[in-house]
Amino acid sequence: MQETSLYEPVKRFLESMDFAVKGEVGGCDMVGVRAGEPPVVVICELKLQFNLELVLQAVDRAAACDEVWLAALMSARGKGREHDRRFRALCRRLGFGLLGVSARGEVELILSPAALPPRRDPRRRSRLVEEHHRRKGDPSIGGSTRKKPIMTAYRQEALACAAAMVDGPK
Repeated sequence: MQETSLYEPVKRFLESMDFAVKGEVGGCDMVGVRAGEPPVVVICELKLQFNLELVLQAVDRAAACDEVWLAALMSARGKGREHDRRFRALCRRLGFGLLGVSARGEVELILSPAALPPRRDPRRRSRLVEEHHRRKGDPSIGGSTRKKPIMTAYRQEALACAAAMVDGPK
């Protein structure tokens, strides 16, 4: 199983909360934006298991969004980190939400993100929102950074220009 298998179930979960979700935006596995003034921005990082690397990624992303969610596969025997009260307490103190994804693709809300005082990086946040709005559709599956080049808004625009040039001037 790969991180990309978590993308669709978690995307559906966030979309059920009225977020427009796209994968691999600004180095984040998933970015969701809910309309409003200002828009609400969530970042969700995907891993196959709850671990320190996932928490460290979330700490890095926290300044660019309103909420950070961590999503990982639930352990098969129910003895994974998602059930470790110390891990949940750490995420609660950091203000991160936890989502567990079952082998069947069902998403379980383990911990809601806490509303902590803002610690935003406005420039980074605005770059994420701008990239999210400029993309056409959802061309990249979250968690797929090593598979192939990520389809950025810039790349989409460059391909559109190249396609227009193939036809020549009219």
